[in-house]
Amino acid sequence: MPNKAKSLANARPETGFTIALLTIVLTIVGCAGSDETGPGEVRWDRDTCARCVMAVSDRNYSAQVRGGPAQQRTKLNFFDDIGCAVFWLGEQGWRDDPRTEIWVNDCESGEWIDARQAWFVTGKTTPMDFGLGAVRDSVAGSLDYEQAVEHIHNRGQRAR
Repeated sequence: MPNKAKSLANARPETGFTIALLTIVLTIVGCAGSDETGPGEVRWDRDTCARCVMAVSDRNYSAQVRGGPAQQRTKLNFFDDIGCAVFWLGEQGWRDDPRTEIWVNDCESGEWIDARQAWFVTGKTTPMDFGLGAVRDSVAGSLDYEQAVEHIHNRGQRAR
């Protein structure tokens, strides 16, 4: 018998049981793990906006929403502009679920920041022309998240 076959034949039964048990535990943990949180990795110029289906390509004005119906794992959705994210999220029955996260790019650094904690400056040239850029800290004339949502709705109604 080759050496490898001999060592398998002589393996202790506990080893096989331990490996099987470990495999089952890891499978259960992997399937029943908690939802992920935070922003995800964007495949720039390949991922598309969940609302308008344009490519997500501007690293300073894009957004992500992580959420989903109760009793289901959350899902990550990408947007080319915070305006698309706001309108799309408004149509979701789970929009007020505490698990729902909204992430935006800081228009100066490109880093992901929590949209509800961000400040928004107007007058920016954005992919869908909602004109808002997110920043981490308040600056003169900036809008908080609720004011930004109102701005987006007003801007969207004017475009109709």
